[in-house]
Amino acid sequence: MKLSEIAAAVGAKAAREATVRAVVTDSRKAGTGTVFVAIRGETLDGNDFAADALANGAEAIVVDRPIPGADPSRCFLVPDGKRALIRIGGAYRSHFSIPFVGITGSVGKTTTKEFTHAVLSARYNTLKNEGNQNNEIGVPNTLFCLSPQHQAAVIEMGMSGFGEIRDLTLAVRPSVGIITSIGVSHIEALGSRENIRKAKLELLEGMPDGAPLFLCGDNDLLAPLRSERLNICHYGIENTACSIRAREIQQQGEESTSFVIESPQGHFPALIPTIGQHNILDALAAFGAGCALGIDPADAAAALSHYRPTGMRQKQVPWHGVTIVEDCYNCSPDSLRAAALTLAAYPCKGRKILVVSDMLELGDDAPAMHRECGRFIARQEIDLLLACGPLSAYTVEGADRMGMERCCHYPNPDTLADAVLHAIRPGDVVWFKASRGMKLEEVIHTLYRKGESR
Repeated sequence: MKLSEIAAAVGAKAAREATVRAVVTDSRKAGTGTVFVAIRGETLDGNDFAADALANGAEAIVVDRPIPGADPSRCFLVPDGKRALIRIGGAYRSHFSIPFVGITGSVGKTTTKEFTHAVLSARYNTLKNEGNQNNEIGVPNTLFCLSPQHQAAVIEMGMSGFGEIRDLTLAVRPSVGIITSIGVSHIEALGSRENIRKAKLELLEGMPDGAPLFLCGDNDLLAPLRSERLNICHYGIENTACSIRAREIQQQGEESTSFVIESPQGHFPALIPTIGQHNILDALAAFGAGCALGIDPADAAAALSHYRPTGMRQKQVPWHGVTIVEDCYNCSPDSLRAAALTLAAYPCKGRKILVVSDMLELGDDAPAMHRECGRFIARQEIDLLLACGPLSAYTVEGADRMGMERCCHYPNPDTLADAVLHAIRPGDVVWFKASRGMKLEEVIHTLYRKGESR
């Protein structure tokens, strides 16, 4: 990019011209041909390091306050560093006339992104967000990874409040949109599921007229949506009105699921290397996006088999005759219920054990939501429920009141790890589920460590 182009993107004016090869948010990575963008974080203020970026050779700095001693001609003053970064990302994205798929939703975003990437990669060299790079910093940094070799891109967009998806979608400008669900994640900040839907629907503001928008028709707040501007297509399993549906669903062993996709293009067999109906829904969205972008439907269905889970999302780990399912990247009432259903259907020779911790950002209704999840768990064919965390005490309370005989709450992660270690036997399946902030993976690591020394 040209320095003048970056200046224009953030509402500034460049006093000189230069070629920019990278935009950085770490002053240590600044150098000749870079622009440093100062980001205010919870513990660090990037403005404090802006002078260092200039000293390291940055062509310019983007800051939200004057920097004493800095050359004013190399300082672009903006109201907010994060929004400036997004706008620069959008300016760079405009260099590429390739299809973009934008994905958001309360749950299932990352899995849908991975399925969609697998489908599009059957025909296109496709860029995607890596890991959890779906926020105001991760999305523009993903856009900066675009190269002339890319033929398509899949961009996941997360949010915690109003306006965030709007900023991201105006930078990404998706050719195809997917909204996976409207749940209760972030309800503490937004107040209601209807407000969460409103925030997710900001995705549409970056989409051109006539663009395809795929919505989960099994979700009560997405099923009724219609649009005169966009081409809405609903997908689902239970809702017979959906244009794209999964039928003849059969779990194949412990790690895969087969089904038939019914679509306007015809019926196509599919096999995905994971289990659970929530994953089938995500696969259906990816199938629809692929077909919308010109991939042969049979090829799109076949490409779903190339999906691979990322991070701690339903990752299955064999360990001393026990199957550990590491599924503690994120958690909401919807995803916890999905995990419980999947565990209940899991084929195993031993017992089915669910280990949980707190679900966060649920607001004043958090205790009631945890109790209801406990009641739901108690109704499934799950042998043992173990938990820690203050809110998870309500989960155990709900399960206990429904008559679940084996459920227990522990005061801290160490005692929980000990309890799991003493409870498990060869043939068991142990499923770990909690919000990322509870760091339930530390219980898993403690379990592995203590188990090896036992």
